[in-house]
Amino acid sequence: MAVQEACARAPYAADASASRGRLHPEPPSPGRSAFRRDCDRVIHSSAFRRLAHKTQVFVYHEGDHFRTRLTHTLEVTQVARSIARQLGLDEDLAEACALAHDLGHPPFGHAGERALDRCLAAHGGFDHNAQTLAVVTRLERRYPDFDGLNLSWETLEGLVKHNGPLVGRRGQGELCDAAQALAPVIRDYDALHNLDLWSFPSLEAQVGAIADDIAYDAHDIDDGLRAGLFGLDDLAEVEIAAHIVGDIVAAHKNIDQARLAHELIRRLITLMIVDVVAETTRRIKDNAPATVADVRAAESPLVGFSASMATADKAIKAFLWTRMYRHPRVMTVMGDAEGVLADLFERYVADPDALPPEWRHEHPEQPGVRARRIADFIAGMTDRYALIEHRRLFDSTPQLR
Repeated sequence: MAVQEACARAPYAADASASRGRLHPEPPSPGRSAFRRDCDRVIHSSAFRRLAHKTQVFVYHEGDHFRTRLTHTLEVTQVARSIARQLGLDEDLAEACALAHDLGHPPFGHAGERALDRCLAAHGGFDHNAQTLAVVTRLERRYPDFDGLNLSWETLEGLVKHNGPLVGRRGQGELCDAAQALAPVIRDYDALHNLDLWSFPSLEAQVGAIADDIAYDAHDIDDGLRAGLFGLDDLAEVEIAAHIVGDIVAAHKNIDQARLAHELIRRLITLMIVDVVAETTRRIKDNAPATVADVRAAESPLVGFSASMATADKAIKAFLWTRMYRHPRVMTVMGDAEGVLADLFERYVADPDALPPEWRHEHPEQPGVRARRIADFIAGMTDRYALIEHRRLFDSTPQLR
């Protein structure tokens, strides 16, 4: 299919002119669609800028060339737009979902998330997807008439349903994941602005979610190689990577290791995008959605990997889990990072005067509200600021090396 033909808008794509609107009504932008406006609001937000100094896997001072949460987000956005374009979807909505999807991540990546989840165990826990909703609906304070970014309904549903429906069909109330309660911020916002938690989100939002998988599969391999946690020879354990490396070496006999690694990543991303487009096209044909409402009402997601690529995706994640995320070097740093955030949380709870003035003494009679407010403050920190705060408040701070 030619590129121009692939760009034709599909009937089941989201339509910005038919958006369900914003919680706080605003006049339309004279030169931008509702979804383009969402992208721009995210890009100009404080939370987006802070992603430049938040960990993806490696803490900022471990090297200038490792991904940060911001560069990861930009790579997810590029993949999402590429897939959306080929499927005839609204690229701006796919971009908005991709740009905003990690705004709720705390410092130190998933280690920070684990630490805050333990700190809030008695108050509903902590989840970065739910925290993203808090950021864009409450914590960003830029506009005179409302808190948050006042994003469109379609972007918000994409962020909240990043991993699919949260409650049973047609809102019967039962959770899709019985082991996990509905996050308070999602429950409270949904009561104000019903996000249809029972349904799948738009295809654009589904594209943003799978673009996240593609980006971190490929780029965590790249960062792991750069960090020396494993070598190209070790990737023989991952069938798809081994095949790609074999093809590259066959075509370029004397290629150096750095170029080989870059070509591996480039080809892996391409293969995964091609697979998603083909598999999604097949599912769309089988389900025949006529509108975006049909997409939301489907019994299963319409965007996804083929069975063979899903197997390859699992193999990559299993390899990275053992060789990278659980590597002793990474575990040592992340264990210390968890301790930094736990220390900060405990100190702020015990001594609210240690907080900046605008964060002090909110709802002191409600421990759960106060604890979540403290978690909001910590989650918004960059890695660097968390360490600065720890050094200010404690006699000894780990080096995270």
